[in-house]
Amino acid sequence: MRVRRLLPAPSSSLVVNAGLGVAVLLGAALAYPAFTGPDRSATTEPRTLPVSRATVTSVVSVAGSVRSAVTANAVFATSGTVAEVLATVGDSVTEGQVLARLDATVVERELAGAEADLTAARDAVERAAGNGDSSTQAETAVVQAELAVAEARERVDGATLTAPMAGTVVAVNGGVGDSGDAGGSTGGTATGGSSTGSTSAGFVQIADLDRLEVSAGIPEADATSLTVGMSATVSWNALPGTTAGARLAAVDPNATVTNDVVTYGITLSLDDRPEAARPGQSVQVTISLGTAENVVAVSALAVTSIGNRHTVSVLEDGAPVVRSVELGLQGDQLVEVTTGLREGERVVLPSTGGTDTQPDTDGGRGRPAGGGLPGGGAPGGGRGGR
Repeated sequence: MRVRRLLPAPSSSLVVNAGLGVAVLLGAALAYPAFTGPDRSATTEPRTLPVSRATVTSVVSVAGSVRSAVTANAVFATSGTVAEVLATVGDSVTEGQVLARLDATVVERELAGAEADLTAARDAVERAAGNGDSSTQAETAVVQAELAVAEARERVDGATLTAPMAGTVVAVNGGVGDSGDAGGSTGGTATGGSSTGSTSAGFVQIADLDRLEVSAGIPEADATSLTVGMSATVSWNALPGTTAGARLAAVDPNATVTNDVVTYGITLSLDDRPEAARPGQSVQVTISLGTAENVVAVSALAVTSIGNRHTVSVLEDGAPVVRSVELGLQGDQLVEVTTGLREGERVVLPSTGGTDTQPDTDGGRGRPAGGGLPGGGAPGGGRGGR
């Protein structure tokens, strides 16, 4: 009789251990080439731009406002109480037109008294001459009385306010019953503002709305580059598409300091007055500081400046080399290089991502190649260089 032996069945732990072993061997086989294969890391090439000839334009752009180029303040020449106001805001007036009157009761009484004194003084002169007496004292009294009459008549005339110039009434700073302080009538160039104020600025303010100008403030760093007569472009914020040419008419000799920021006031005369232009409107002023045509130029991003020292990185034999350069006109995106670079060389840009930007001749701006300027647009924040 044949005896059969029964073999024990494999345990479950043995099966699991065998599976883990196979997995380890397979992972090692797959990882081996990664540790033993050749180095596949790629070398990042530096971003470069060619040195070429272009037109560099330097501009400065600031906010400004429109105002009348000629204004005048009408102020009573006599103190008193306002009895009548004949002008309202928006009225067109002619030079010499009556704008308001004071209560002249007191000054008219003073005039009548002065005239009576003058008559008496003249009578005294006649009596002295008829009696053969000296008339010196009487004649002196006549002179004094005549002066008193002239002063009284001026006070009476000063109670009537007239327009010192033709124009449009832009402010009436008082009404019937208010005090009209003496100060005389003055006219002159606008100094900024207009429709509000006190009697110290004029009981009635008049502006020539056909003659407009623009006022703005220029940072001190740019003010030194300005000269009267420079061309500018004015764009209206509230009138899309509305622009006008302008000329720099004046630069304030004294600076204005606001929150530790130093600016110089400027005035620009408009070449043409847009039909919808009004005093008080906000505008953007762009002044051309200069243009250099067909000059050696590079992207402003390629230049590193410390004080008056300027350097660029130039690609030589495949490696960047720092080189000192001298700059000419500096624009927002392009700068003129007077010495230190040759046309055709390549300068290295900061590795901030982006694509190459080729110099162009359209006012000194870069022409994006497949995207914007390297580093994300133009530096400078509103100005076009120095």
